[in-house]
Amino acid sequence: MKITDCNNIMDFRRLARRNLPSPVFNYLDGGADDEWTLGRNTTAFDDYELLPAQLSDVSKLDLRTSLFGEQLAWPVMISPTGASKLFHAGGEPAVIRAAEKSGMVYSLSTLGTTTIEDVAAAGSCPLMYQIYILKDRGMTADFVSRCKASGYKALCLTVDTPVPGNRERDAVYGFSSGRLRMRAVPSWLRHPGWLYRALIRKDLEMVNLATSERPSESQEMGLLDYFNAQLDRSLTWKDVEWLASLWDGPLVVKGVQTVADCRNAANSGATAVMLSNHGGRQLEAAPAPVDCIADVADALHDRLEIICDGGVRRGTHVLKALALGATACSIGRGYLYPLAAGGQAGVERGLGLLRAEVERGMALIGCDSIEKLGPSFVRRRK
Repeated sequence: MKITDCNNIMDFRRLARRNLPSPVFNYLDGGADDEWTLGRNTTAFDDYELLPAQLSDVSKLDLRTSLFGEQLAWPVMISPTGASKLFHAGGEPAVIRAAEKSGMVYSLSTLGTTTIEDVAAAGSCPLMYQIYILKDRGMTADFVSRCKASGYKALCLTVDTPVPGNRERDAVYGFSSGRLRMRAVPSWLRHPGWLYRALIRKDLEMVNLATSERPSESQEMGLLDYFNAQLDRSLTWKDVEWLASLWDGPLVVKGVQTVADCRNAANSGATAVMLSNHGGRQLEAAPAPVDCIADVADALHDRLEIICDGGVRRGTHVLKALALGATACSIGRGYLYPLAAGGQAGVERGLGLLRAEVERGMALIGCDSIEKLGPSFVRRRK
């Protein structure tokens, strides 16, 4: 199977599974606890129907939209996900180049494997940096300064990780436990290139943490252990106000799902929210992002840009989210599967297929412009 045999995002998942050691694939693919929320993120889209307006002139289609004050070619952005080099040697730069060709926003994770500065140098698409407010506020402030110096357009604060989620697949396959599971040994051995990059080239380091100014007593800790120790359970909306004053630009709060939290985000200086449950990797039984859109849009559409983050696998998912009131959608696994399947070429093909689905869907529902998508095009199934 080659990337040219992939006709949709889930085809890339099958190829990614073949290309990656089983512990790495299951780290990418898995969620928290029983993975009900993980599955629900996508299946929730099935609860909505698209309502076509027939005999509409769709001879010309306009997919353009604006986000963070930037004009984008279509209403999908790259969600921040950690450690892209886990999944392909091309890592973050491969995705940036594909996103630039597709006219999208690219988001870098704090736990990325390419530095803030190198990402900025890799392409000219609008950039967003995903950040945590850590116990060491000086480190958080340093990340903000580096983003300003590198020309990032937006800052994205993740707020749903007071503690790491219970990702049982990682324990089963030994990905993060430090214990090698015997049943995974053959899979590791079938992927010598991955082992070479991990053990010899040491490509997989979380370089933004590594290049930050960490206290001397923490230097002997592993980076992931250090990061987990820095998660601050005492955060409040006052801390979001502090970050907003420090950044003074488009600020996204990621991990909110209720109208009350989105209102708090707006009152604290945020300009956008990502309705997200961390890809089903944090709180089990959290609602699917698509189910949160309508209420938030009804209450706060005039104060916040709304991004649906989670479960998007098809162009019709994008259309449903926008018709419900989202400004844009973001994809995580939706680009990581193609990355693992074929690097930059895989991401380019994956994004191209998804965009073609969006365009085809617009023609079929009789809507010639993203700006015209609204409640008349969608209904919840009875």
